[in-house]
Amino acid sequence: METLGQYLGAGLAALGMGLAAIGVGNIFGNFVAGALRNPSAASGQFGNAIVGAALAEGLGIFAFVVALLLLFAV
Repeated sequence: METLGQYLGAGLAALGMGLAAIGVGNIFGNFVAGALRNPSAASGQFGNAIVGAALAEGLGIFAFVVALLLLFAV
């Protein structure tokens, strides 16, 4: 039986997915801004941008898993 607390906790945990998407947007937005200012330095930093995006997406997936556990765990 679901309670209000489970729904509230799952909704709050699901906010982490949206915040992770904002983080990925910031990472790539700043990377593109830097690449337009100095294209020669941007070629070596693309791997770092990918790693940062992967870590942010990993946190988003973790938030999704926590939301599901809060919602469906008894």
